[in-house]
Amino acid sequence: MGTRRRTASARGTSATWVWWDAHRAHRKGPEAIRQRQRERLAELVAFAREHSAYYRRLYRGLPEGIEDVTALPVTDKRQLMAHFDEVVTDPAVTLEALQEFVADPARIGERFAGKYLVATTAGTTGTRGVFVLDDRYRAVTSGLMARLSTGWLSGWETVRLVVRGGRFAAVVATGGHFLAVATSTREMRERPRRHRRLRILSIHRPLPELVAELNAFDPLMLGAYASVLRLLASEQEAGRLHLRPVLVLSTAEGLPPGEHTRLEQAFGAPVREVYGCTESGYAASSCAQGWLHLVEDWVILEPVDAEHRPVPPGTVSHTVLLTNLANRVQPIIRYEVGDRVLLKPGPCACGNPAPALRVQGRASEVLTFPDDDGRGRIAVPPLALESVIDSAAGVELFQVVQTAPTGLQVRLLPAAGADSDQVWAAVLSGVTGLLGDLGLGHVAVERAPEPPQQSTGGKYRTVIPLPAP
Repeated sequence: MGTRRRTASARGTSATWVWWDAHRAHRKGPEAIRQRQRERLAELVAFAREHSAYYRRLYRGLPEGIEDVTALPVTDKRQLMAHFDEVVTDPAVTLEALQEFVADPARIGERFAGKYLVATTAGTTGTRGVFVLDDRYRAVTSGLMARLSTGWLSGWETVRLVVRGGRFAAVVATGGHFLAVATSTREMRERPRRHRRLRILSIHRPLPELVAELNAFDPLMLGAYASVLRLLASEQEAGRLHLRPVLVLSTAEGLPPGEHTRLEQAFGAPVREVYGCTESGYAASSCAQGWLHLVEDWVILEPVDAEHRPVPPGTVSHTVLLTNLANRVQPIIRYEVGDRVLLKPGPCACGNPAPALRVQGRASEVLTFPDDDGRGRIAVPPLALESVIDSAAGVELFQVVQTAPTGLQVRLLPAAGADSDQVWAAVLSGVTGLLGDLGLGHVAVERAPEPPQQSTGGKYRTVIPLPAP
């Protein structure tokens, strides 16, 4: 590694440095980006070996200098959670202390141990996760988003954004330590002047209330889960929503190609997608051709079969292995995510040389129910239900299944040691409360006799809509 790179690493990583480094690497071409990737992987593995008892033991017997990720063993959420205190590289971080921290909603966005952002994930792969994110992770995420945004917007659109104040509205799951709301809450606490133009809206609110607040705020950039954007596009088409955004950003769920076109026409703005997860940050972003391009300088993504062998482009993978090259406090190295992806064979027509992919199996469908008089339909975003149940204490894993036009069942797996009846009472209260707020008090909610069921590919679909007739 050159002296310049070591110096930059030693003095810390800022969002501005990330932006500038990515800009320089991309100007030099794909080989410069791959070189960044190899260097950062070697640094991460060396750091994990030195500071993490778990990785030191896992990598025993391997060569000292690792620049090829396939030389390393595979990990997953279950392993990392089971050995949490050995995985983390800061002794001040313990699972017991984190569990106490995330049990308090008032601490969302607060720095754990005075240093770290904490985010939780639902158990879609069979295990609920708690993740600790350092400032390096946050700087890389911020720097990459700044760079992506400049690539998505034309000069005129950038001028519009600046002239009209740069207001950004995000419609996300709230009420828990979820990444989007934890990040936004911390930013607004620590940089209130810079983020006064940021508005966080909850997907748990009735759609008419969301529409009214969005109309009043008039954001220039709108970010939301794909299922929520589909609902808002329908409101825009019906004339109840009156937005004039410069950019619409879809996250967390897959967006079908036909819906992508509909959203762009409804909002009169480009719609871009970001693929990633709490563990990785931004792993890929979409181009005008509808493909997701990997952020190779900070993320390694390996499409593999069921035996963790690489699959060729043009073949849908069984799962993917993810390596986050930024976060040091809780290293994520060759970590099985569970998504099924298709790598594009050959170059993308957009001109971006980075590998292009499409995600198979992260798309969630909006649940719809008849209103109480049976003449209209009310839609419920999947992540609204997911976040309500996920925030209930004692839930290890869950699955919501629409069993009838006005019927839901919840498949529930309580955490070890939790009182099953108390957990179900909390879940039932949260779900019925959400449905009541949305005008769906007539929807019956019951506990399913069976636990959550795994689908093809090893993941648990957390929300399963009623099959089409």
